[in-house]
Formats: sequence, C-alpha cells, structure tokens
Amino acid sequence: MATTPTCLKAALRALTALAAGTLAACVASSGPRQVQAENPSITYTYRTDQDLLQAGQKAASYCAQYQSVERTSRITNNSDGTNTVIFDCVKTTAAVAPAPVPAAPVNPGMTYTYRTDQELLDASRNAEAYCMRYGSPMTSNIATNPNGTKTVTFQCGPR
Repeated sequence: MATTPTCLKAALRALTALAAGTLAACVASSGPRQVQAENPSITYTYRTDQDLLQAGQKAASYCAQYQSVERTSRITNNSDGTNTVIFDCVKTTAAVAPAPVPAAPVNPGMTYTYRTDQELLDASRNAEAYCMRYGSPMTSNIATNPNGTKTVTFQCGPR
C-alpha cells in the first residue's frame, strides 16, 4: 500500500496534536509548589535586661499588625558584648473578642525570679497579659540577688 503525501500530512498532524495534548496535560497538572513560607519576624540587639523587656514590648506591637503574637525564636550572645533576640509573629488559633474591662483589683505587683533571658521574657509576657486585661500599662523593676538570680517586679499602672 503506497502512502500519499495527503495521508502523510494527516498522520503528522494527528501525531502533533496528540503530542501537544499530552504536553498540555503534563503542564496543567504540575500546579504551583510551595517552596517556603515564613511568619513575619523582627530582630533586636540589646545589652541589659531592661532593653530586652523593651524589645519584647516592641515585638508585641510589631506582631499585632499581623494579628499575631510574638514568640521568642532565638537569643544569641554576640562577640561585642551585646545579645540578639529574634521574635517570630505567630497567628493565634482563634480570634478573641475583646472582653469587657473589669475593675482593676488592688495592684500587688507581680514578682518573678529568673536566671535566663528567656525566663525574663516569659515573665514579662505573663505580666503584660495580666495588665492588659485591665487596660493598664506595665512598668518593671529589676534587682540582682546574692545567689546570681535576678528578680523582676511588674506593676500595672493607672489607666
């Protein structure tokens, strides 16, 4: 059976269409791939415990714009005597409606003993949450103890 140029052209067209359809199906099915996703983060350099507390408060404000809370990612000591803290902004699991502001109780002060910068940040976060329940700003005072620990006292200020 002899092949005519018309049949050859038709077969070539059919083969080209089949190849193009197969290639289009492969391309269409690949879809986007997530390579990396990160929460916003913010980094501060500090020298003193008071500087670290301020960094934590600033990180909380920074993360609030993303409807997130700050979480300490890493604290490092630098060769120049400073320290670096990195805070990640982490989404909260549920939206919390603002609660009515109750009358503030007698402000006894919240005192925490700590040894590490992370423990200081944790204490600060707890005290800040307590003070914010009553819509009042927080102040702090730090003292060094004879045994090498430190004590921080937080006070909720007047509204």
